[in-house]
Amino acid sequence: MQITYFFRKSRPGAFSIENLFLNVQKQFPKSVIINNHYLSKPSAGIFNRLLLCFEAYKTQKGINHITGDVNFIAAFLNKNNTILTIHDIESLLRQNTLANILLKYFWLQMPVARVKWITVVSETTKQKLLHHVSIDPEKVVVIPNVISQEFTYVPNNFNKIKPTILQVGTKYNKNLERTIEALNAIPCTLMIVGKLSDEQVKRLKRNNIEYINKIGLTDEQLREAYAESDIVTFVSLFEGFGMPILEANATGRPVVTSSCSSMPEVAGDAALLVNPLDVSEIRSAFLSLIENDVLREKLVVRGLENVKRFSNKAVAQMYLDLYKKM
Repeated sequence: MQITYFFRKSRPGAFSIENLFLNVQKQFPKSVIINNHYLSKPSAGIFNRLLLCFEAYKTQKGINHITGDVNFIAAFLNKNNTILTIHDIESLLRQNTLANILLKYFWLQMPVARVKWITVVSETTKQKLLHHVSIDPEKVVVIPNVISQEFTYVPNNFNKIKPTILQVGTKYNKNLERTIEALNAIPCTLMIVGKLSDEQVKRLKRNNIEYINKIGLTDEQLREAYAESDIVTFVSLFEGFGMPILEANATGRPVVTSSCSSMPEVAGDAALLVNPLDVSEIRSAFLSLIENDVLREKLVVRGLENVKRFSNKAVAQMYLDLYKKM
């Protein structure tokens, strides 16, 4: 069996898709021949994208797997030999009207029609895809993300006086603004991974939040950030999956996350679920974790069990089963 993986052009700070499939590939038997092709140009502008389509056409061999972000190259690949992985839907539907029409066609409607199978990372993403695109549900297979084996349990002496709370991501959907409001007057250090906007900095200062901002972390530095934290917050408005939940689980840190989108599906019973629009509910969750030792320990134990569902071996077998159907 030969599989050609198509990856977007490498760019600093963007490696989640690449890490997912590289970790899965390590579990494949030696009989599987792997060709990882990183596209030579960024996905920007009509001319570049046309060149990428021709590049993909010339490179395709065996089973083609489009790993995400460059869905449009499906137009130039052999339909019966191609699988497309879709990680997220919302990011393609949050533009102005013309951009939304173009994105929906070239990243959803056309690609899903031009491939044999589609994989999505959660049942939530599958249902949203079926809502926006007319397609046979049997063509869409849910295969979750994996948790890197590099994330391992790190013992922690919880700081009840002034805990460090880790927030991964600063984009709109990460809901940092409400997290800041919820932490007002709670003694803590908010460790934020991702570039802060001027407005977010102003909000932190208005709420007297002591914070640390980390940008452009390596994989190792990100793992260190989890290990340095006492609590992980991920009260996102929407997610295709929600990897920080699992990364916190694997490190042994209690998590506060949202009761919507894919997050309950990923977290199971290993996190405190809150309404991400309700600042008071988010605040109560933080206070519960800070004050309740038994609750924290319970969530840590459940988290270590939860990550087993997303092991490299388990997810790799799901992909192998699908490849065999080709």
